[in-house]
Amino acid sequence: MAEVVEGSRSRPGGEQSTAELVQRATEQVSTLIRDELALARAELTEKGKHAGIGVGLFGGGGALALYGLGALVAAVIMLLALAIPAWLSALIVAVVLFAVAGVLALIGRKQVRRAVPPVPSAAADSLRADVNTVSAAVKDGRRA
Repeated sequence: MAEVVEGSRSRPGGEQSTAELVQRATEQVSTLIRDELALARAELTEKGKHAGIGVGLFGGGGALALYGLGALVAAVIMLLALAIPAWLSALIVAVVLFAVAGVLALIGRKQVRRAVPPVPSAAADSLRADVNTVSAAVKDGRRA
């Protein structure tokens, strides 16, 4: 945008016509918007890759943890069955598991709410800075 404010050599005396300034500004804004969209696309692609890998690893870990939890639950039920009837020990373990599952679901819901919406923050900040720069250049051009 500095070229628009400072002028160029298209006319004697270094001044440009209004049409030339408008054309140059239009081209620069168009290029700026294309670049900002490319930045946003790249940022969202990168975030998407990380999210996909994370979800896959989380799913694999969850499946293995489920098998381990099943074995542990069976061991706890058998241990309790030594002191009380087997059906009662299984009922106690089931109630405890449902309570833990409820707490984990509430914590997970809170975490998901904090992650949404996935905004490309770097691109948004860059676009905001570009708009501020253009606004300042236009204001300075009017005062001159």
